[in-house]
Amino acid sequence: MKVAVLFAVSAASIIAQSSTSTTIKYEPTSGVPTFAVREPVLRIQPGTLVETRTFSRPGDYYERAGGAWPGEVGPFWIEGATPNDTLVVRILRLRPNRDTAVSAVNPGGISAVVPDSRTRMLTEPLPARRFVWRLDLERNVGILDLPNSASRQIEMPLKPMLGRLAVAPAGQEAFGGLWPGNFGGNMDAADAREGTTVYLPVFHEGALFYFGDGHALQGDGEIAGSGLETTMDVTLGFDVIKGQRIRWPRMEDADDIMVLGSVRPLVDAFRIAHVELIEWLIDDYGFEKMEAYQVVSQGGHARIANVVDPNYTVVAKFPKKLLPPRISR
Repeated sequence: MKVAVLFAVSAASIIAQSSTSTTIKYEPTSGVPTFAVREPVLRIQPGTLVETRTFSRPGDYYERAGGAWPGEVGPFWIEGATPNDTLVVRILRLRPNRDTAVSAVNPGGISAVVPDSRTRMLTEPLPARRFVWRLDLERNVGILDLPNSASRQIEMPLKPMLGRLAVAPAGQEAFGGLWPGNFGGNMDAADAREGTTVYLPVFHEGALFYFGDGHALQGDGEIAGSGLETTMDVTLGFDVIKGQRIRWPRMEDADDIMVLGSVRPLVDAFRIAHVELIEWLIDDYGFEKMEAYQVVSQGGHARIANVVDPNYTVVAKFPKKLLPPRISR
């Protein structure tokens, strides 16, 4: 079967749709450690908005050193979603809901630049250190004391994002929460922010959607293995595009269409994302193959989302201002 591609609705359309949609408030009571097929915690119709939050519990990772990761929220069953369709998730609201965020460095943990559990080096791992940032939510900045540095303190503007957005993987596969892949997962893409539309392949009836891992801020690559990890109030809008399938996660914001590839080595994640982006231009915008290859090569840009997870993630982007009108289907 030919895999079709799609172009998302505009931000204005998202706002217009959300004003007339059914809204459900969902309070998560537990988190799960894997992306897998399991009994859904919520069943919703396409067109529904869900007001919820990322999950946390007293004494967990966010509150104390050594605290356990609380897990992800889900799965949500979206009625009518089948493996022949594409799940649409609109991130309509994403706001930190506590005044601190944690970034932990752990010996032998995950890192892009020092020894970790997957890449042995002759040098010793860095010592454990837990950085606790203060979040000034009125000014929208994160503040970190730097007692051993000349400046003593730094402030950075917050850019809230969701590190984990996923559907249940194909077949009977189950992936731990750190994994990204063609099902989405722990992609750690800073583009997954308020106002972005996310498209995910569907591998099972109902799609079985998961989310979590709020970051108040994260640089490209997440090189220390941790963003500014905190909890979030989240409003998501769900839809299903019937009869159209995609191979890898996609996103759209006001400026770009994007494809996310997640695999090791990093160059293969880069290749997957760009091949899928070129094919998107061919199928939905009428470009000839070699000409699509040329315009993406000259006009595209990319983000290295993470280089610390079991799979690396690259986001390939193409500016919407350079696209012709979408061809009709």
